[in-house]
Amino acid sequence: MHKTLLQHIEKIVPLDPSEVSVLESCLNTSIIKKKELVLQEGQICNTLYFVIKGCMRQYIINGRGAEQTLQFGIENWWITDYLSYHNQISSHFYIQAVEKTEVIALEKATLEAILVQIPKLERYFRIVAQKSFGAAQMRIKFLFTMSAEERYHHFNNLHPEFVQRVPQYMLASYLDFSAEFMSKIRAGKV
Repeated sequence: MHKTLLQHIEKIVPLDPSEVSVLESCLNTSIIKKKELVLQEGQICNTLYFVIKGCMRQYIINGRGAEQTLQFGIENWWITDYLSYHNQISSHFYIQAVEKTEVIALEKATLEAILVQIPKLERYFRIVAQKSFGAAQMRIKFLFTMSAEERYHHFNNLHPEFVQRVPQYMLASYLDFSAEFMSKIRAGKV
């Protein structure tokens, strides 16, 4: 449970036994049921979620009332609304469990206290944020430079197991096309 996060941290920042103890004393795991929302538009996001097992997604509801998936969070990924979390402003997003998901939910006040006790974790969270930002930049690049079919094949080549794991309508919205178009691509009709 906490071992997964500790291994993730230690790939970036080595911790001594006393720091591991501090961290373990502050961390709790929880289970989020499939389709359960942990954040809704309009709420202030006070929590970072580290996915131990399962899958979550961040999405919006667009002007037509359709869900548009912006990000997935799977094992060893963090997911949150960084802008709402950092600025303590209302969120523009929803965060939902795609499947039954085990997470470490890290409240803002708890994280701030941990960072005072273990300052080198600032480096870990900076690197996590940079990787997340870089992934978001690449996603924008693919949306602007690839056709819908190219985006699907690129994503499928990178993450074939993931394509089988999530509902197709969520994957279609993440790749910015309709579920009907997804069916045509998968059937080889495009």
